[in-house]
Amino acid sequence: MTLGRPTRLDGSERTDHLMSTLVGVVGVYRRLSQFSGRRRPPVRTVNRDLSLTVETIRPEADDVVSLRLANGGPLPAWRPGAHVDLVLPSGLTRQYSLCGDPADRSHYRIAVRKLGAASAEVHALTPGTRVTVRGPRTAFPFVGRGPFLFVAGGIGITPILPMVHHCADAGADWRLVYTGRSRESMPFLGELPDDDCVWIRPDTEYGVPASGAELLEGLPDGASVYCCGPVAMITGVRTDLALTTATAVHFERFAPPPIVAGAPFQLTLRRSGVVLEVPDDRTALDVLRETRPGTPYSCRQGFCGTCAVPTAGGGSMRVCVDRGTAVLDL
Repeated sequence: MTLGRPTRLDGSERTDHLMSTLVGVVGVYRRLSQFSGRRRPPVRTVNRDLSLTVETIRPEADDVVSLRLANGGPLPAWRPGAHVDLVLPSGLTRQYSLCGDPADRSHYRIAVRKLGAASAEVHALTPGTRVTVRGPRTAFPFVGRGPFLFVAGGIGITPILPMVHHCADAGADWRLVYTGRSRESMPFLGELPDDDCVWIRPDTEYGVPASGAELLEGLPDGASVYCCGPVAMITGVRTDLALTTATAVHFERFAPPPIVAGAPFQLTLRRSGVVLEVPDDRTALDVLRETRPGTPYSCRQGFCGTCAVPTAGGGSMRVCVDRGTAVLDL
């Protein structure tokens, strides 16, 4: 559109003084935009990598160790529910919840249960080892005013622990149900508030794992539920929550989510022309790693972005969770 002599909205040729003013303002804005564009500095990439030293590593429960990570200065702030990406000397990357005190920025604390190759490498670290940490980031935000019900299973206590201490310090209305195979397998039991609000529920003392209904027993009306632990426990809680008055439900799992009602699809690797068949009960990542074992991944839940693979169309596919026929730029 060309801005010439302004006319009235009714189409007449009489000068519209309001439109004249608007044309002048637009012209000045264009000139200023061109000037500021020439002067604007280039956007710099933000480096979120922290080089930290393992200060201490100590056992917290059967097959669980905690690490204190620091660099001698104050670390980026975080809130309960946050996690970091830990890049190990081998190059493997995994997410671990921060389970220390958010007010103490002199170090980060994480806890790791020995389950696979990455966790075994963590357990083998020694004080003085340098590691790279990315973050903190929050995929399990702690929000709301309560009342709160926290449900933790085993190592799932790690993101829950700072939330519990926050509630205890703030005088909030809260309860914690902490379950696990046995007391010996449950980290940080000695750091929980000595309070009637805490129920420790080991399987060995009750004979069987807890059902979702049992874990939700005594749920306050209108409570927010925060649940972290193994898939079976989360599934039970989510199933039985439908019978409660909970107003908000928040989950974090330490295993890939189950595939529900999945459909088969194909992946084409553009550079080699190889076509991969992904069945209805497997992820693209699982199948892709059979052909390309070095395909990076971490959380397997779709939020960290480590497994994102560029597609031929210029987009990307998070192969741990995304499903659908695609041509990958590989």
